[in-house]
Amino acid sequence: MDLQWLLDFLQGMTKPFLATAIVALAVLLSYFQKLGLEGEMIYAIFRAFLQLSVIGFVLQFIFNQQNLAWILLAYLFMVTVAGYTAGQRAKHVPRGKLVAGASILTGTSVTMVMLVVLGVFPLTPRYIIPVAGMMVGNSMTVTGVTMKRLRDDIRTQFSLVETALALGATPRQATHQQVKRALVVALSPVVDNAKTVGLISLPGAMTGLIMGGASPIEAIQLQIVVMNFMIGASTVSSIMSTYLCWPSFFTAAYQLETAVFSAA
Repeated sequence: MDLQWLLDFLQGMTKPFLATAIVALAVLLSYFQKLGLEGEMIYAIFRAFLQLSVIGFVLQFIFNQQNLAWILLAYLFMVTVAGYTAGQRAKHVPRGKLVAGASILTGTSVTMVMLVVLGVFPLTPRYIIPVAGMMVGNSMTVTGVTMKRLRDDIRTQFSLVETALALGATPRQATHQQVKRALVVALSPVVDNAKTVGLISLPGAMTGLIMGGASPIEAIQLQIVVMNFMIGASTVSSIMSTYLCWPSFFTAAYQLETAVFSAA
């Protein structure tokens, strides 16, 4: 059996292993400051090593296949994990994981189709999977925040929403301000990041290209595309999640579902 691939992999991991010295410094600081995060830090970096190593081999396999079925499978796996994670953040929202997954799937798939149709990216694993990963990860965060904030705001203003419903307002009208506030809170970091990109920090995609040998001009061109699809996918996903949350927030008689808002 040819083990050259394993030797090449271990040789390439030399610098990542050396970089763990920085984590060791963080662990020591946590210990002396009595933060109690030492074990969690060590576990986190070990898990990162393991996950990234495995995904590296998986992506290498998928890239070599050049098969659209593998792209779809990888994409659906990412959406499933993201939906579960976002649903955990909004744990008091009924069927939160399903709502989050459907919202992320809608936002990212619509954005991805537009990118392919417009010819921004070719339909190949080398382009689609990394782009999908960035979109899904960002949409996951935004969707989780939107769902949690919407439910918490309605719970805080329960009486106000009930009064609006009693006066004849539809669920949409009665919770308009809460929906708006949840979307603004969730999307503001994405928009603010786009405003300050390149001024405060160099984003990962841009930095990776420059370190990989691409010119800064090529790097900024790709980063502009990245910022565009981040805002698009996040906005569609977060708005979709508010629509999918409503059925579980109200009864068939357009009354607030008390059980949903009773938990702290």
